Amino acid sequence: MPRTVGFIGLGIMGLSMAKRLIEAGHQVSVYNRTASKAAPLLALGARQAVTPRDAAKGNEVVISIVTDSPDVEEVLLGKNGAVHGAEKNALFIDMTTIAPETARKVGQALRSKGIAFLDAPVTGGDIGAREGTLSILVGGEKDDLERAREIFNVLGKRITHCGPSGCGQTVKACNQILCAMNMTGIVEALHLAKLSGIDQALVVEALTPGAGGSWALEKLGSRIAKGDFNPGFYVDLIQKDLRIVQDAAKKLGLPLQGTALAQKLFKDNQKKGEGKLGTQAMYKAVERSIKGGKKKNKT
Repeated sequence: MPRTVGFIGLGIMGLSMAKRLIEAGHQVSVYNRTASKAAPLLALGARQAVTPRDAAKGNEVVISIVTDSPDVEEVLLGKNGAVHGAEKNALFIDMTTIAPETARKVGQALRSKGIAFLDAPVTGGDIGAREGTLSILVGGEKDDLERAREIFNVLGKRITHCGPSGCGQTVKACNQILCAMNMTGIVEALHLAKLSGIDQALVVEALTPGAGGSWALEKLGSRIAKGDFNPGFYVDLIQKDLRIVQDAAKKLGLPLQGTALAQKLFKDNQKKGEGKLGTQAMYKAVERSIKGGKKKNKT
C-alpha cells in the first residue's frame, strides 16, 4: 500500500534510499539543504520541500538521514524542524548515525508531542542503499517498527529490533568498531600481498570465501585492488562515528585500542585532504607509513 513519506537528507545514502521509495510507489516529499541534489528525484515524481517542516506536512512517515547529532536535532526539532509540520500520529524515523543519548533525547521530545519515533541507523554502504540490501538497526517500540516495516522492506534486507530508543545507535556503534578494525586488517593484508609480489585482486578473490572473508574485503578490497578510492562512505563520516563510539565506550570504562589505531590512520587521511574519499583510502595512510619506514631505515 503506498505511503506518504517526507525524506530529509539526500547524501550518498539518502539519495538512493529516497529513489527506491519513489520507485516502489510511495509518495515522497524530499528536502535537502542543497536543493539541487533533489533534481533526479523530482524527475521521478517526488515533491520538493523547502524546509524540513514542509517535508513533514501531509506525510504519515518522516525519514531523516543527515550527518551528525546536531543536524538531526536541527532538522527534526529546530525552528523550521519537521516536528512543526508533523501530522497527527506521524512516525518519525531517523536513520543517521548519531549518539545513543541524542536518539533518546529526540525520541522523548517527539513523543511528548504525540509523534512516534524510531532510531534506525543502517549499514551496508552505498551499494546497500542502491540495491535495497541495507541492514537496519532499530531502536524504539515494536509496534512502531511494525508500522515502519513496509518502508524498511524497500530499503533493507535485514531488519533487527535492538531494543528501546537509542539501542539501534548502540548496535550501530558496535558495527562501526567492526568496520574500522576490518578495514585495518584489509589494508595491511593487501599491502603484504603487494610487497610480496602477489596480485591484490587474486588475494581478494581467494580470501573472501574463507575465515578471514567479509563484506568489506569483497566490496572494498576489490576497489583497493583497482585503485578506486571513490566514496561509498566518507573517511570524514567514519571518523565522526568513531568519536561517538569512543564517547560511549569511555562512559562504560571500555578502552578501545584497536579502534584508536584505525582513528589514527583515518586522521592521516584527513591531514592529507582525503576526508571525502571512501574509507578504503586508509590504504593510502598505511602506504605512507611504509614509505616513511623505508626512509628511516636508509638513514
